[in-house]
Amino acid sequence: MLGAHTGRRKRGRVQDNATEVTAAGIARLAGVGRAAVSNWRRRHADFPKPVGGTETSPSFALAEVESWLRKQGKLAEVPLRERVWQHLAGHPDGALTALVHAGCTLLLIHERPTDWLHVSAGSDERLAAMLPGALDEVLTARLGRAAEHTVHSGRPTAAAETVNRPGGAEGVNTPNGAEGVNTPTGPQLLPSVPLLRGVAELAAEVGARQAFEFLLGRHLDANPRQYTLTPSELAGLMADLAGPARTVLDPACGTGALLRAVDVRPGQELYAQDSAPDLATLTALRLALHSRARVHGAAGDTLRADAYPELRADAVLCHPPFNERNWGHDELAYDTRWEYGFPARTESELAWVQHALARLTDGGTAVLLMPPAVASRRSGRRIRADLLRRGALRALVALPAGAAPPYSIPLHLWVLRRPDRTPATPEVLLVDTGRFAGEGRGGPDWTAVRDAVLDTWRAVERAEGPVERPGLARSVPVIELLDDDVDLAPARHLPPAAPADGAEQLTAVRERLGETLRLTVDLTPPPADQAPPARWPLTTVGELARGGALMLRTGGNGGHARVPVLTDHDVLAAAAPSGTLPESEEEAVLTEPGDVVVPVLGGGSVARVIDAATAGAALGRNLVLLRPDRTALDPWFLAGFLRGTANNRQASSYASTATRLDVRRLQLPRLPLEEQRRYGARFHALDEFERVLRHASRLGEHLVRGMYDGLTDGTVAPD
Repeated sequence: MLGAHTGRRKRGRVQDNATEVTAAGIARLAGVGRAAVSNWRRRHADFPKPVGGTETSPSFALAEVESWLRKQGKLAEVPLRERVWQHLAGHPDGALTALVHAGCTLLLIHERPTDWLHVSAGSDERLAAMLPGALDEVLTARLGRAAEHTVHSGRPTAAAETVNRPGGAEGVNTPNGAEGVNTPTGPQLLPSVPLLRGVAELAAEVGARQAFEFLLGRHLDANPRQYTLTPSELAGLMADLAGPARTVLDPACGTGALLRAVDVRPGQELYAQDSAPDLATLTALRLALHSRARVHGAAGDTLRADAYPELRADAVLCHPPFNERNWGHDELAYDTRWEYGFPARTESELAWVQHALARLTDGGTAVLLMPPAVASRRSGRRIRADLLRRGALRALVALPAGAAPPYSIPLHLWVLRRPDRTPATPEVLLVDTGRFAGEGRGGPDWTAVRDAVLDTWRAVERAEGPVERPGLARSVPVIELLDDDVDLAPARHLPPAAPADGAEQLTAVRERLGETLRLTVDLTPPPADQAPPARWPLTTVGELARGGALMLRTGGNGGHARVPVLTDHDVLAAAAPSGTLPESEEEAVLTEPGDVVVPVLGGGSVARVIDAATAGAALGRNLVLLRPDRTALDPWFLAGFLRGTANNRQASSYASTATRLDVRRLQLPRLPLEEQRRYGARFHALDEFERVLRHASRLGEHLVRGMYDGLTDGTVAPD
C-alpha cells in the first residue's frame, strides 16, 4: 500500500498560522544558491529567525522572509509562479488543503470574476470573511451541494490514479459516499489569503485553468512517492477505446486524469469518486475548470459505499487499486454487482470489473487498467469464463512495459461491454503491443501503440470480420479460450510474426553489424610503444579543486522533474540520460560540455566526458562532476588518467557489500597543457573505439537472439 504521510504538526508559537519556507525555498525565491542564504543568516543580524524545522534544516516564516528580501532589493525579479508555489508548499495546513482553497478560488475567478473583485477588495480579514459565501454559490452551481459545508484537514492520502489506495482516509469529515465539494469557512481560509491573492494574480497572467494545472502538476511532481499517476497518453487511449459518451464514470478517480481525457460534448455529465476526499475534491475542481460538463464528485470507498448506485453510464474508465486484500470481501458476499461470480479475496480487480459493468447502461463500454496476473490467475478463472460466455469481455490489450506504474510490468487494458439484447460476440480481440516498448526509461512508442490498438479495435467495431495480424493482434474464438485455465494473456494466443518481419530485420541487423565491425578495425589503437616508467610529479583532484583548476559537484536527490537525469547506470553503459528526479527544493546540478562525470559506487574505473548531446541533463545520485578550467586542464586528459586501475584502487574504500570511490583522492600528473592535449587526444580515440565496440556487442546480441527466435518459430531456415 502506498503510504500516506501525515499533516504538519502545529507548533506552540506566534506563527501557528504562518506559511513556512526552508532555506532552499528562500534561495529559489531570491534566485541564488543555498550558500548565499547561509551567508545572509551569518552577516545580517536582522535576517528572520527560524520558526520551525530542525537545527540542520530550519524553516522560516514566509511573510518575514519576503519582507526582508524586499527591503534588501532581492525580491523584485522573483517569478510570480515561484512566489505562489512557495505559499502553497509551505501552507501551515498542508499543500493539499492549500490546493483545494486555490482551486475553489480559481473556479470563482473563472466563473464569476466580478464576485472575486468584490470580495478581494479590502483587508485580508474581510476577504476571508466574505469569500465562503461567494464560493458556496459557485461550488453549488457547478458541483452540487455538499452534505456539510466544512473542508477536510488536507492531510495527504495515498495514491492518485492509482495503485493500492486504502479504502478510506483518516482525519476528514466528509461523509463516506457524499457528493459535492465542501465550502471552506472563513477561519480556515484566513491562513490562505496571501496564497489566494497570488493565485488571482497568476490567473490574470495565464488563466484560471492553467494556473490550477501548474499548481497541481508541481505538487504531484514534488511528491512522487505519494502519487502514482496515469500517464496522459494512456488516459487518452483509454478514453478513445470507450468512444463518445454523454455520461462517464471513474469510480477510482485520483486527480482526474482519465475523465480529463474524455472528449467533452454538450450536455455531458462526468461522475468521479475516490476513497481519498482530498483527491475527489481536486478532481471535481479540475474537471469544472476544464469543461462545461456537469461534474459530480464524491468521496468514499467505491466498493463499500458506492456514491452512484442508481447510475447507468455510457462509459466507465478506471485505473483501480491493484492487489488489495481488504476490499470488502467479507461484508459484500451478497452484493448484487457480482453477476459473473463472487470474487475471491485475492481478486479485487475482478470486483472492480464487475462494479464497472454494473454501472453501465446496456451496450455501454468500460475500459480498465489491470495487472497482467488477472488474465491468468486460477482463482479468477470462473469469473473470466462467465465474462467470455456472456460477451462482456470484448478485448484485452497487453501494453508495453513502461506504459504506467509499476513500470517494470507490462500492464493490460480490459475493454468490456454490458450485454444488451444483441447476441453475444463469439470472439475476443487480443492485442500484444510489447514490441513497441522503449529503450531504457524513455517509455513506449505511444504513437505506434495507439495506432495498433485503435486500428484493430475499430475494425472489430465495424464488424469487418476476424482480425489477424501476426505477432500483434487476433480475434480469438471464445470457445478456444474456455479451457481449464481460461488464460487470456495475449502472447499465448497470437500467431508468430510473419516471416518477412524476421528475416528482413535480421538481414538489416547483420549488415549494420558488419559495418560496425569494419569501423572497429579502423579505430583499433596502433601497437603500443614501450616506454620507461614515468616519474611525473602528481597532484590530486582535491588539490586541483582547492586551487581553482576545477570545480567539484555531487549529484543530488532532487531538481526539476521534467529535466532528464544522467544516472550512474547511464555513465557506466555510455547511454543517454534516462532517469528522472522528483521536484525538489534542492538545486539540481546541470551538466555542460567538457564536464567529467565519475560514478562513486561499484568499484569500476569509469569517467565520462560530457558532449553536446548530453549537456543540460541533471546530475543523478552517486555521481561526481568535475568541471575543469580549460586554460589549466584538458577534459580528456583528466578523464583518461582518472580511469587508471591503480589510481582507482588507491582512492577506493571498501565496505562489506560495496566499494566507494573518494574522487578527491584520485591522482593525475602535473603536465603542461600541450602535453595534456597529446594524452587527451589518445584517450578520446580510445573512448570512440570503446563506444563502437559496445555498439557492435549490442548488434551481435540482437542478431543472435533474432536467429534463435527465427529458427525456433520456423521463420528462418536452418540452411
